[in-house]
Amino acid sequence: MTETPQELPNADELLFSLRRKEGSWVEWGKSCQTLQKAGYTPQAIFEATGFEPIHQNQIIVAAQVFETMVKVGVSEAVKAHFGQRSSDILYELRVLKQEERAAAAELVFEKGLDTDEVHEIVRELKDYSRLSKAPESFSSRPGDIVAYYAWKTAKEKSDFQERSRYIARGLKFAQTETARKTIEALLTDFTVTPKRPAPRLPLYRVDSDEQLPRILPVAGKLPLKVADLHAVPILEEVGLFEIVQFSGMGAWMTVPGWQVIRSAEDPVAILGESDRLPAPLEGESEEVIIVIDRAQREWNADSYFAVAESEYLELQWFEEAPSVSLLGRVILVMRPKKLLDQDYTQGEFSRDQRNMMERWTLDE
Repeated sequence: MTETPQELPNADELLFSLRRKEGSWVEWGKSCQTLQKAGYTPQAIFEATGFEPIHQNQIIVAAQVFETMVKVGVSEAVKAHFGQRSSDILYELRVLKQEERAAAAELVFEKGLDTDEVHEIVRELKDYSRLSKAPESFSSRPGDIVAYYAWKTAKEKSDFQERSRYIARGLKFAQTETARKTIEALLTDFTVTPKRPAPRLPLYRVDSDEQLPRILPVAGKLPLKVADLHAVPILEEVGLFEIVQFSGMGAWMTVPGWQVIRSAEDPVAILGESDRLPAPLEGESEEVIIVIDRAQREWNADSYFAVAESEYLELQWFEEAPSVSLLGRVILVMRPKKLLDQDYTQGEFSRDQRNMMERWTLDE
């Protein structure tokens, strides 16, 4: 049972301490978390202390990262450094496993990295964890992982300056002698390995109201838990009219019956935003429908797939066969009908209404 604010004995003390910014940011994060668990809303805490809701979330999560990092074990210098500053950097490490957080924090401290650099490194560490086979000559230490991706990118560059920049990055982060020698070999080997381009998303836009629809179950809107995807019942269509039979509660929607939809064995719809896709779409952000066929779980390099990221669902493209289980293939991303068409239709409807009213007036 969640406590009400009045049931927290030291609430006033915590609010007063936050208002005066007493102690370290780690203590602030713990205090904010205690107050929120006791029933205080982020807005109420903000009004009482000046800590904005977005800042509360950052220090709460970063404090949790700090505790797990210390529990795994870091040097005293790293512990002292992050215990007093850089909550924004620890917040970036939240998506890593506990052991990875500690090793990454050591690397960040050693290299003096800023938030943007840490964000890039965290992405590389996550990508590395999904590889089905560890690359030769590079260890699993975070510095070697960063060096591996720098080496891989350098090989793809034909421009000498760009190639040199990634070689320098690799040498900066390499933590083993084998990794360093592998990168140094690029100084005399100018062979270019073309990068495989990411595939285009299977993008469609509704242009006709006459296309035959298909009914799909809707799992929810991203961010979405993996359990929510698994909970969607298998839809059964019966007879010539494809009458849908289902049990349980849920949301349902219709989409045009394009061939890619008709041929799907177990399609499930998910709502998302166009600027948060693994390959963001151009133009202003708009809500889109993402259709995943849960029956298609065999990897290929020309498709995007749904995978589990902790307990949440994530859409990813894998250049190589991943070690993680695939939950389904993205078979369609559907944008809504253009608003221009809707405005035109509404304008026509308005003119028809006016003409009808005029006729009624004349008849009278």
